[in-house]
Amino acid sequence: MTLIQLEYIVAVDIYRHFGKAAESCHVTQPTLSMQIHKLEEQLGVTIFDRQKQPVEPTETGGRIIEQARKTLLESRKIEEMIKGEKGEMTGEITIGIIPTLSPYLLPLFINRFLNKYPDIRLNVEEMVTEQMLERLRNEKLDVGLLVSPLDDKSLRLMTIFNEEFVAYVSHRSPLFKKEILTYEDLETSELLLLNEGHCFREQVLNICQHYQERDSRFKYESGSLEALKRLVDKHGGVTLLPALATLDMDANSRNHLRYFEKPVPTREVSMVMHSNYLKLRIAEALFEEVKASIPDYLNITKNNETIRWR
Repeated sequence: MTLIQLEYIVAVDIYRHFGKAAESCHVTQPTLSMQIHKLEEQLGVTIFDRQKQPVEPTETGGRIIEQARKTLLESRKIEEMIKGEKGEMTGEITIGIIPTLSPYLLPLFINRFLNKYPDIRLNVEEMVTEQMLERLRNEKLDVGLLVSPLDDKSLRLMTIFNEEFVAYVSHRSPLFKKEILTYEDLETSELLLLNEGHCFREQVLNICQHYQERDSRFKYESGSLEALKRLVDKHGGVTLLPALATLDMDANSRNHLRYFEKPVPTREVSMVMHSNYLKLRIAEALFEEVKASIPDYLNITKNNETIRWR
């Protein structure tokens, strides 16, 4: 029995497909299949039911895979311990980030992190929250940048900052004449939302708890905050933006921003990883660089007047 064989059976369990598992392990499918067959012969058991599609572990195979995960985790701890002793900051890390953070947060920290840690390779993938959480639980993703809180004991959460919501209002809207908005102001058919699947949509609907869709000749939902903003400019209406989305606005666009009365609605942005994640030194370095890149005025102090939306 070898660690390589254990890695192969864990990969098949994750992907439930021999070809995809082999690709993830950077070997050919015949090589992976042969090594798993050798392990089954050595143990005298069948680990995978190959008649099922997708392939599934047998009852005994499931217990073997669970132990294999623990064994691999302990072996990797040794590698990370040695790197720590040598003070090495090398390796590869894959980051998942939600679409309402990606275009605004990434430009703030990517270059400074890469310049500070030239031996670390970053892979960044944009994805919605549910997809990110599933990949984190299955250990297919190193870290995620998303909106918290989360109720999942298998994941470790590190809060980065609290971000204010602001309204972006058309000059045609009655709300344009108001300097400060209330939540009731958003109970309007003019409100434009992201489409379903985006956590920012749910956060907005939590603010507008009495919002109901009205009959309208025009309905539009987008997966892009920038598309909603442009639609407000051309068609009219109002949408909500996270504060980071306003950093690079020109003077004309800023004229369309309206802020909320206290308590100010905010969202909590965090970095999350699996509780068994081993590359802690790299993750902590990433966390510190992201946190340092955030403008001070976005770090709203938590108090009785601050609202945290999921």
